[in-house]
Amino acid sequence: MEKEVCNTLPYEKFVQKGAESLTDAELLAILLRTGPPPGEDAPAAYRECPALGLAQDVLALPVGAKKGLSGLGQLSVAQLKQVKGIGEVKAVRILCVTELAKRISLGLRETLVAFPDPASVARYCSPLFAGAAEGVEQVLLLLLDGKGGLLHERILSVGTVNSAPVSPREIFLQALKYQAVYFILLHNHPSGDVQPSREDAELTKRLAELGEMMQLLPLDHIIVSGREYFSFKEAGLL
Repeated sequence: MEKEVCNTLPYEKFVQKGAESLTDAELLAILLRTGPPPGEDAPAAYRECPALGLAQDVLALPVGAKKGLSGLGQLSVAQLKQVKGIGEVKAVRILCVTELAKRISLGLRETLVAFPDPASVARYCSPLFAGAAEGVEQVLLLLLDGKGGLLHERILSVGTVNSAPVSPREIFLQALKYQAVYFILLHNHPSGDVQPSREDAELTKRLAELGEMMQLLPLDHIIVSGREYFSFKEAGLL
């Protein structure tokens, strides 16, 4: 028999101190509401609130480079159901909340007149990469006007764990379509290492050469992974 989490530790803490006082596990426990009876050797908090122990088990699931809450959106219903106490209803509830969080993050992105530096570009685009499937590279194109203002953003390619093919032709076709003057290319490294590969450097050099001929210049090529980024412009390579 599962025990209700209401009127136990996380719920009471929320009422008394607010949501910001709760740990990740406590927030998730309130969402889960119930959990299987913990063993006799479980911490006292888990015995009083089984959902808290269940939340910890969910957050401990292996999800590659991402850990805890940030990795939940990369899990499938089947993977979540491997945790004792997580059925289809709870698994779907967790994934719906992670999707809501992603959409809220996208909706709250600051609308920038222009990007003052590579760090602001990386911050603006990180929510888009946060939704990528675990271990998958994505390539994002930002098209800018003559003052550096954003005209259009587009995911150009979704690839594999270590590559996402992108064609310079597609980049310039999109740029011409939206009458862009500049563009910024971004892609993620699922490995967590933001250092550019040889292929990344070759693509950047090719785009710079073609852009000079077409008078449609790349302002930067940025590699992101979580909160880390590498800028070819900052590194003096563009």
